[in-house]
Amino acid sequence: MTRVLLTTTSFQDTPGVHHELLAKAGFEIVRERGPLSESRMLELAGQFDAYLCGDDALTRAVIQKSLPRLKVISKYGIGIDKIDVKAATELRVPVLFTPGVNHVTVAEHVFALLLAAVRNLVVEANHVSRGSWTRITGTELFGKTLAILGLGRIGREVAIRARAFGMVVLGYDTYWDEAFARQHEIERVTGLDDILRRADVVTLHTNLTPETRHLINSGNIGLLKRGVVVVNCARGELVELKAIVEALKSKAILAYAADVLDQEPPPADYPLLGLPNVILTPHIGSRTHESVQRQATCAVENLTLFLAGKPPIAQANKF
Repeated sequence: MTRVLLTTTSFQDTPGVHHELLAKAGFEIVRERGPLSESRMLELAGQFDAYLCGDDALTRAVIQKSLPRLKVISKYGIGIDKIDVKAATELRVPVLFTPGVNHVTVAEHVFALLLAAVRNLVVEANHVSRGSWTRITGTELFGKTLAILGLGRIGREVAIRARAFGMVVLGYDTYWDEAFARQHEIERVTGLDDILRRADVVTLHTNLTPETRHLINSGNIGLLKRGVVVVNCARGELVELKAIVEALKSKAILAYAADVLDQEPPPADYPLLGLPNVILTPHIGSRTHESVQRQATCAVENLTLFLAGKPPIAQANKF
């Protein structure tokens, strides 16, 4: 019997048709609560024919130790930066993933965070729950300039919603959909420094690569308008943590609202914890009942198709 390691907690904790689909496949399923560290993955490596994973550390060492038994890695979700895809390709281990399943969900969460930041929703709700009627003056989104760094599927959904709020939308991306930009009145800005200077709100939607790591950093954070809001629903490593913390403490940045961190979950002494102008959620941007079922179903279908010798829905590497 094919033995599969299932680690994604969203898959496991959310009811839906994906559980029936996985059960019907007839695999032996071993469940762990991810994301798993490299050390834990090394302990488990070599015992499975397939990984149905989330953001577990699938390093070169883990993949090598998983062979020759490991046949395939099926990623739940679209972010594959925790998988050493280069090593998997060299070792001829297919990496499957699930594009196009969560862009609406994440875009909605971007605006949940953004509205919470500009209207002080978390602070004010806590005031009232404690019996205090303290009222803080907030800020409108209407007429403000939104800089979208990365205009892929999620970035485009954010742009659509931003236009509905009456925001001015700027886009920064290597790849550009001119027809979409024209339809939704998005101005292309080709220089990162230029778009940062103009933004009232910056939202991050790029993949994590060596080139995008610390995209917002100590060298360019000073270009931002005083009072800017930064929203990050992509990857924590896109911002230089020390630079963000310093800007928040000096109030150069009005607020940092993020669903992702460079350490998840964060340690007790994590620098962003406890700062008054920070809103953090525990990587739930794509965690809705609808999105989980789409992602999980796609991940299971990828796995079953591949093991049946058929083309999967999406593969991140080619041999």
